[in-house]
Amino acid sequence: MAADGWSDASDAEKQFSRCAAKLRALRADSGQLREELNLLFDQLLSENYNRSLDPNINIRTEDVCALLKHASCLVPLSQEHLVIKLCQLAHHLLNQLKVIMDERTLDVLMNYTSSALKVCSTWTHSDVLLALSTVVYGNGPQCHQHLGDLLGEGGVLLEYSSPSQPNMELRRVALTCMANICLRIPGQPPLDDQYRSICFTVFLKTLHSPKPPNTDELFYCMVIQAALKGLQCCLSGGKWKFGGGEELGSALAALKRLMFQGAPGVSVEWPAVLYPAPLPQYEGLSAPKPAESLKSPEPPKDATVPGKASGNKKRKSKGKGKKTKTEESKGDDGEEEGRGTVPLLQKGVEREGGRGEAEASPKPSALLLYPSWKRTSSDSEFSDPEGSAQSKLRVNHGRVRQGALHCLLAVVKAVEKRTLYGYWSSFIPDSPTGGPPSLTLLTIILKDPSPKVRLCALQVLSSILDGSRQFLAVAEDTASPRTSYTPFSFTLATAVRELHRALNLALLAETSPQTLTQVIKCLAFLVANAPYHRLRPGLLSMLWKQMRPYVRHRDVNVRVSVLTFYGALVTTQAPLPEVQLLLRQPENGSTGSGSFTPQDSALSWRQRDGVSSPSRAPLTPSKRGSCAHSPRGPHTPAEEDGSPLWLLQLCVSLITQPREDQSDGEGAGGGGALEPPPVRLEALQVLSHLVRGYFSLTQACLREIGQVSARCLGETDPSIQLHGAKLLEEFGTGIIQQYRAENTVPQSSRVPLSQVVQFWSEVLSGPLNGALQNEQHPTLQASACDTLSSILPQAFAQLPDKTQLMCITVLLGLTYIENYLVKTAAVRALGIYILFPCLREDVMFVADTANTILAALDDRSTNVRAKAAWSLGNLTDTLIVNMESVGVDFQKELSDMLLLKMLQAATRAAADKDRVKCNAVRALGNLLHFLRQSQMTRSVFQRPLEDAVCALVKTVQSEATMKVRWNACYALGNAFRNPALPLDSAPWSQNAFSALCHVVTSCKNFKVRIKSAAALAVPARRDCYGDTERFICVWRSLATALENSEDTNDFLEYRYSASLRHTLSHALLHLLSISQLQDMPALGASLGGEEGRSIREHLMKYLRAEEGGGEEGEKETGGDSVNPQQRVGGLQQTVIRLKELKSEGEGEEERVKEEVVQVLEDLLKTCEET
Repeated sequence: MAADGWSDASDAEKQFSRCAAKLRALRADSGQLREELNLLFDQLLSENYNRSLDPNINIRTEDVCALLKHASCLVPLSQEHLVIKLCQLAHHLLNQLKVIMDERTLDVLMNYTSSALKVCSTWTHSDVLLALSTVVYGNGPQCHQHLGDLLGEGGVLLEYSSPSQPNMELRRVALTCMANICLRIPGQPPLDDQYRSICFTVFLKTLHSPKPPNTDELFYCMVIQAALKGLQCCLSGGKWKFGGGEELGSALAALKRLMFQGAPGVSVEWPAVLYPAPLPQYEGLSAPKPAESLKSPEPPKDATVPGKASGNKKRKSKGKGKKTKTEESKGDDGEEEGRGTVPLLQKGVEREGGRGEAEASPKPSALLLYPSWKRTSSDSEFSDPEGSAQSKLRVNHGRVRQGALHCLLAVVKAVEKRTLYGYWSSFIPDSPTGGPPSLTLLTIILKDPSPKVRLCALQVLSSILDGSRQFLAVAEDTASPRTSYTPFSFTLATAVRELHRALNLALLAETSPQTLTQVIKCLAFLVANAPYHRLRPGLLSMLWKQMRPYVRHRDVNVRVSVLTFYGALVTTQAPLPEVQLLLRQPENGSTGSGSFTPQDSALSWRQRDGVSSPSRAPLTPSKRGSCAHSPRGPHTPAEEDGSPLWLLQLCVSLITQPREDQSDGEGAGGGGALEPPPVRLEALQVLSHLVRGYFSLTQACLREIGQVSARCLGETDPSIQLHGAKLLEEFGTGIIQQYRAENTVPQSSRVPLSQVVQFWSEVLSGPLNGALQNEQHPTLQASACDTLSSILPQAFAQLPDKTQLMCITVLLGLTYIENYLVKTAAVRALGIYILFPCLREDVMFVADTANTILAALDDRSTNVRAKAAWSLGNLTDTLIVNMESVGVDFQKELSDMLLLKMLQAATRAAADKDRVKCNAVRALGNLLHFLRQSQMTRSVFQRPLEDAVCALVKTVQSEATMKVRWNACYALGNAFRNPALPLDSAPWSQNAFSALCHVVTSCKNFKVRIKSAAALAVPARRDCYGDTERFICVWRSLATALENSEDTNDFLEYRYSASLRHTLSHALLHLLSISQLQDMPALGASLGGEEGRSIREHLMKYLRAEEGGGEEGEKETGGDSVNPQQRVGGLQQTVIRLKELKSEGEGEEERVKEEVVQVLEDLLKTCEET
């Protein structure tokens, strides 16, 4: 080491280098080897190598590995004192320096420690196992050759971790070692399932084993902590499947018991196994047993006094009503927890939110309710050392509860949601307040004295609630409750209500900012998944009322989580009537009593904001009126008060206004400083959610939202710019939704077109251009493209020509950017612009867009190709619209070679991935429909034309996703609409009809069958179906499909069966309407006699419109009328036409024709009679 480098080294580093050098110089045959090793080990162990204390420590990993390997060669296993010191040194260095060993060092140390466990005396094994646990930490899969000796039958780890092991320290270290073996470092393969299963069984057995007699409670807690850590490592170390039988229930039962380890007042007979919902288990309160004091010392003498608690200082709880003496006497226990001493099962006041309505007198088991560690030192019977021991025990009990909850979180993540739903009642109460209190996660959230434990419980509850929307959708309590039995829907609704009630109490009572943040996040998960449209209103009103003051909390994470909650509230099942009323509530509650739900007649914020929380000032008057001058669109009578939405005001102020100097000490000199970026970003997201879900309420502040977005786009932070662009996109999308033809919003309630034009004129002349050209931030560029695509087509047409040209030019240019995000967004925007009425007839724009899309279809990114195929589908839709509105002139103006390129590109894309294929086949159908006779007869088109149809046929017959096959059937039907297509003579037409016939009879998906039946009914002339054999093949396929229209193993398909019968019946009647004499024998055989009874019955139902055709059926038959008279009229025309068909003689065909006519006339007669 150079002199200057040596002078910069830390003392620990210098000491390590000196000792390492001396150690390397030692040889196994040295005379004073034992003494020198003893001295060197002591010197190395005396140093602290923790880099968090001294960042200058720079000891190389290879030096540590070399030292340990050499030392293991010098220390014989017979020198047990040196073995212990070497093991302590290995643990000391590897642990403090966070050394990642090479394979050779790992192998040497594994061999050494494994041999020491076999050879050395038992008294050394504790230190040897400690070293082993450090060596194997995260290296389990790499130690595979040693695991047989450690975890196999008779293995040392299994022996020492056994519940029968009397030495608790050995048992703890063995369990820690097994946990470290199971630990998986990200990026590494998981431990072999064989060994993971062995460890899992040991950990679970440990958790279920009782505390051995004469064992110190503190040591037992440490053993349980090690087993919990191991169980968590097993569950988190890759995919895990619980074994058969009751393994999952057994694990959940153990974890639930340990969730309450050392909790005051819990005296319960715990079940060994929890069963899912069909076999519910309810733990009841057991009588107190003299021998059991919940693993805590005997209660103090005065603990029998009702309501007596520690003499510590009272803690005020804001937002609560009158308290009983029991609750008022709650105090701190001298720790950071800041929770009262009321035990977990002493419900009374606590369960009712502190209103003093319930009985507060303790149960007969009051002797067990107040563990002595909750008392003040003056009341305690323990001396200082004993009190310190109790404090340690209390801390370790908390760690056990925390570890159990961490394990439960791992279980929740490892088990399928559907399986977990059966155990909800074990962790979430499903009965209303009152009766014996159940022990659940909510008990911990409300009562546990440790904020870390409460935080873990909230994380578990959040994970359970996340993704539970489908399960909770069953909940309902809007109907009158039944007296005979309680339906599951009502039970589930009760659980949802209890979650709201308990989390609302936790919100009011929580003092730890970290835990408070998690309470609010948990509420956001609950709001996002609860089915409020099936529940009695009032739940959201309660949360809205209690949440509002926290938007000005001193902790930034709390403020962010509050905004997350509001985002969930305005997103869930939007628009909800209750949320609409909440949003309209005036800021100062000036409209009457402030009531707006039947359940909450006093939801006024004056008391809370004006009296209880004066420090949390609402928005200033200047901010309140900030959008009063914005152009207001027409509004409903409920909005006549003219006050803008409080939530919208709040978000705008958080985004744009300087942070206020809060009286609770938020920041120093808030002056001109804006809110921190996380708060501003979350506020922008809430604004976007608000605009998306409740556009009619936000449209009044059109200009202000535009100004907020413009300001954000003009900032330097790309994240703020990105969310500003997304807000613009949401607002533009909301306007488009209002103007859609199918929308029922009256013209008077829409944003006036003149305001929309002005809005986009200002946006497009502002900083959006800078975002579009910001190549350093592709995500921002892509979002700006999405913003351009959200312009209302009618407004785009009224923008100045230069603005329109700028939008088009920018989008065309961005399709050549290398970044796939930008290219995808630009191609998508062009796919939207091509549908604009003011652009679609511009042949030059169509051609430019087509060439751009064709280039994107060859991109290496699947995302780009998928969006290009979608845009090509839109472009070809435009071709069909122009063909029908403009006529042949447009077809002639479009280049034949461009059409050929599009046909060939779409054919190639039809062989791509399903994401690309589904729109490529749509484009093929449109192009085949668009081609003219003069183009199809050219030799250059003939092969591409055949390839295009073959691609569609192949897709119809493929095992692709149903959406792709559905689109392919639609595309074939679309192609059949082209009268110039040579269906009668082309060699590929036989394959096309065969594919559709096969699908209509055999496809499992009814929507695909419907589309194929509709395609078979498209050709308008008999010659399109080819010869009699092909025509009859089509007829029989449709008839067979009609007879089997209810045959399916998938219950979900039954909802389409009526639509399928509607479309099939229409197709059969269409074939009858164009049939010729040569078709009559086969048609007569199919319709007549017993064989045709089913077909006749279905046709009769269709003619009478006895079963609705459904949306799909009506769509596929071109809205062929729900009017039975029109259907009957069509059949009458068919009968007349068939009668006019004449043959040269009185042959078989003429006779059968008469039979067919007779069948149809019978149908008509039956229809007339009914």
